[in-house]
Amino acid sequence: MTPDLPFAELGKFISAKRALDYVQPDMKLGIGTGSTAAWLVRLLADAQNHGLKFNACATSNQTTTLAKSLGIEIHPLDDLGQLDLAIDGADEFDPALNLIKGGGAALLQEKIVETAADQLVVITDASKEVDALGAFPLPVEIIQFGWKTTQRLVERMLVDADVTGRAVARRGGENPVITDEGHFLLDLQLDRINDPAGLSRSLLDIAGVVETGLFLDMTTAIVVGDGSGSVKVKKAGDADWKTDAFDIDAHAELLARIAP
Repeated sequence: MTPDLPFAELGKFISAKRALDYVQPDMKLGIGTGSTAAWLVRLLADAQNHGLKFNACATSNQTTTLAKSLGIEIHPLDDLGQLDLAIDGADEFDPALNLIKGGGAALLQEKIVETAADQLVVITDASKEVDALGAFPLPVEIIQFGWKTTQRLVERMLVDADVTGRAVARRGGENPVITDEGHFLLDLQLDRINDPAGLSRSLLDIAGVVETGLFLDMTTAIVVGDGSGSVKVKKAGDADWKTDAFDIDAHAELLARIAP
């Protein structure tokens, strides 16, 4: 019997379960942040209970808390050094597997961890696929000191940027979101980003900007799960997707064990 979960949650589970195939014994793993990554954490905890050994670091306090609650030891990144694999979600991805990330306010730690990994596998759903990045607001992490000046400089830079929207707002408004590193976030509503690499360079040239949610030329593979039971995988450099059927009913017992 198909588990009684929302369609979207089944898709996230399927994506995370397929990505678990990339995890080999004794790997050093970077574990991402967000609702899809949370399914991965639960799957890793279950696999650990069944004998899988690995060492892990996390991209946020949120992921660290969940992992520890399920019995996964989380190590500092510096203790692990170079990682074998990082698995994380995304807010958008384009045909070249470039990403916008940071909807969960963990983009800085995510980028640090994922640039330290030999492979980055992204787990997501079909709604995140776009022809060009930009429909999802681009997060930009900035320091608190002089943040209004930094926002003004970002807005000035966008006047000549190759984008179709230029609205900038501090996330949370009068009750600002504070990242794990104590920074603010700007959300840039750009609609379409025609030159992601150029935009990334321009943003990072602004004093006060710590990091952007543009994750470019980093993805090894993207795994897209669907609540109907299909899963597709695209590797960097491949023109086509590889699609497989996923038997949800066969994993009903597993879902019953790990579902929140």
